[in-house]
Amino acid sequence: MKPRLQASLGQHLVMTPQLRQAIRLLQLSAVELDAELVTAVETNPLLDWTETVQDIAVGGSDVAPAPESGGNGDGIESLPPEADWGPSDGETWYERAGPSDSDDDGSAAEQVAESESLHDHLLWQLHLSPLSPRDRMIGATVIEAIDDDGYLREPMEAIIASLGTELAASEEEVTTVLHQIQRFDPVGVGARDLGQCLQLQLEQLPDDTPGKALARMLANGPLQRLPRVGVAGLAAEFKLNPADVEVAVQLLRSLDPRPGAQIGSITSDTYVAPDVVIWRQHGMWRAALADGTRPRISIHRGYEGMIRHASSSDASYLRGHLQEARWLLKSLEARGDTLLKVVRCLLRQQAGFLEFGDSALRPLTLREVAAEVGLHESTVSRAVSRKYARTPRGTVPLRAFFASGIDTGSGGEASSTAIQAMIRQLIEAENPRKPLSDARLAENLKAGGMPVARRTVAKYREAMSIPSSQDRMRIC
Repeated sequence: MKPRLQASLGQHLVMTPQLRQAIRLLQLSAVELDAELVTAVETNPLLDWTETVQDIAVGGSDVAPAPESGGNGDGIESLPPEADWGPSDGETWYERAGPSDSDDDGSAAEQVAESESLHDHLLWQLHLSPLSPRDRMIGATVIEAIDDDGYLREPMEAIIASLGTELAASEEEVTTVLHQIQRFDPVGVGARDLGQCLQLQLEQLPDDTPGKALARMLANGPLQRLPRVGVAGLAAEFKLNPADVEVAVQLLRSLDPRPGAQIGSITSDTYVAPDVVIWRQHGMWRAALADGTRPRISIHRGYEGMIRHASSSDASYLRGHLQEARWLLKSLEARGDTLLKVVRCLLRQQAGFLEFGDSALRPLTLREVAAEVGLHESTVSRAVSRKYARTPRGTVPLRAFFASGIDTGSGGEASSTAIQAMIRQLIEAENPRKPLSDARLAENLKAGGMPVARRTVAKYREAMSIPSSQDRMRIC
């Protein structure tokens, strides 16, 4: 066969600094994003604040019909006056959460945001994973042993011993659950050492990523010698092209050696600031980015004009900042697009939750949403982490739209959140002189088509901080 040249088209992903910036911006909350923009404007002379801000609901989209209507509404560009609710004149989204049928009392500015640790973030993903109750208990123990940097440094024997005789899990079982956790967000969490941490992140990249194969080989050990021998030394040691080694090293440097710090080191918000706004119009649920999450910065046209007329040597400093400004604006646009894409999917799946509350929440996992919107599970997790939506039911975290499922007697599934809501309703309606026991609650749920074991009822009741029937009894 004669050698010949052939052109082909293909796609590949490289963890460039711009991609890392986009990923980091995606996981920021509204308050953190505002602080990030302030820092960017202060340090980059090519960035400036915009003088006017567009309507908060620009880009709104009809995404799901309200359960009782199913009517069709035309696409709109802003929050219309005939919407079910909206802010009054001069009011901002930080001041009022809107009318609510739930227990969400007070203004959004009075609601302190939950501080999410790395363990909280991993446990939330664990409960949404298709694992058995036994494997979830093992997973919770493994997650507890992961440090703030995201590494699992405890010996396997110590983890098995901490499970106790009740589970008596084998090393193979624990390892299987660990591999599941290592697929969680942030990518690279649960690794035993730096080499494995980098390997887990490399596995997420397409096979045709430049330098991936060589980077995997270097991550297994030779990378530790890089500070001593340099790129040329590694290339000579393995008889490789120095240019190829340089590409692999740059790929490794673009990865995160402390993935857990993405979550654990983030300062918790002081107040809840909605990231998206959800409302209903003409029987359709619609969503738009909140004002605080929209880019309020632009490129300084004065300096940009100077670059066009200046020589290459004189404008090199400004050109560098101009490129950084363009990357930031592009990353902000990608953040908003991804957030809206995920939220619209949530509205299509959970329209009943918005209308009727927790009792209508259907089982929904990160994997289902990721498959529908064409994103990776870890990207969906970043998109909803510490994000809030202003809805007719009040300001709620986007994580509230997700719930694990439990099989029902009719062959379907009910979300754990819906079952908890039903338990709460039964307890609120009980006779205080004859409170319902966990067994009686289980019987009532079964009669309503939700066959739940008594111990499961007890677990949910305790999770909601509801006392036992004996402690709830009132004599008078």
